[in-house]
Amino acid sequence: MAERLQILVLNQISPLGLQRLPTDRYRVGKDVSEPDAVLVRSADMHAMAIAPSVQAIARAGAGTNNIPVPQLSARGAPVFNAPGANANAVKELVLAGLLLAARHLPAALRFVDGLDPAAADLDRTVEDGKKAFAGFELAGHTLGVIGLGKIGCLVADAAIKLGMNVLGHDPEITVDAAWSLPSQVKRAGSIAEVLRGCDFVTLHVPLLPATRGLVGAANIGLMRPGAVLLNFSRDGVVDDGAVAAALAAQALAYYVCDFPSPALHGRPRVIALPHLGASTREAEENCAVMVVDQLRDYLEHGNVLNAVNFPAVTMARESAYRVAIANANVPNMLGQISTAMAQAGLNIHNMVNKSRGEMAYTLVDVDSAVAPAVLDSLRRIEGVLSVRYLPQQL
Repeated sequence: MAERLQILVLNQISPLGLQRLPTDRYRVGKDVSEPDAVLVRSADMHAMAIAPSVQAIARAGAGTNNIPVPQLSARGAPVFNAPGANANAVKELVLAGLLLAARHLPAALRFVDGLDPAAADLDRTVEDGKKAFAGFELAGHTLGVIGLGKIGCLVADAAIKLGMNVLGHDPEITVDAAWSLPSQVKRAGSIAEVLRGCDFVTLHVPLLPATRGLVGAANIGLMRPGAVLLNFSRDGVVDDGAVAAALAAQALAYYVCDFPSPALHGRPRVIALPHLGASTREAEENCAVMVVDQLRDYLEHGNVLNAVNFPAVTMARESAYRVAIANANVPNMLGQISTAMAQAGLNIHNMVNKSRGEMAYTLVDVDSAVAPAVLDSLRRIEGVLSVRYLPQQL
């Protein structure tokens, strides 16, 4: 019986996902000392000493800011995530944010909390007080969606069904996202066009150097007076200081976000939620199932799907003998790999190679067993980052 693969779990992962790792092939727990892979949700791994044995990390969620991705890339280990698995949960929270702002619900709730239920004039106080919270309906207003990935497309579709007009912008929209985007969405050519043209603007972009401060002092003034800004992506995408200034000048009606911050805490027209975007039972289950399946496919077959630092590479098994090689994306790497195998008398049955930025990844199926010496010769090729032998009984 083959030795079980060791999976270190750093957070509470949905049992529905963990059940997909059969106990006869995997040992899963929080006390694994030499893990083959790590399952994580929100734990900060930047200060951790990641064991040399780790071949991959799987994040049960979309963002990977808590993982030292460059460090893993340098050792040839993919970092998996679960894009879209929590999309419906975030979409529903965005809709809640729209309604919270449009109907002034936080202030209304505070008003009700302050009532004396034993007062004889309770009904009159309620009727007089509710006038201060008169809002407006979403139908007929325009929502701007910046970032048209899975979440952005779902938000756009839901807003249209509520009778809203939708203006969308994403300079790097994928083909799949474009197909998912409702035809009623009007495409904007720039972020400035969205900010100028909408009553609500919601952000759904990853936090990258290019998106940090995407809405800030330089452009928040473009928004319509009384507009609402919603941020359910990452806190750094919006400049808190610029938001505070816009609220103080009454240029912005509300800022609705999923990230409390010291700069905005306690401001009356800031609606801050405690990072609830993916906090539903369904989202946690979807994320866990998705990343566990991706991780298992990688560990057992070398296939890569939804890794933030690797190209997507999948190849059907046609041989019991497979080698997976991660390497720097430099010239003549495939030639050297093929030569090393040919010199060892190995016949290549099938091969797939793809690259992504500075990373390249190759799957090779051969017709006979691969000796340890051959694997060592592959590891000695300059630029090779990792080599894994994945034999299988067909």
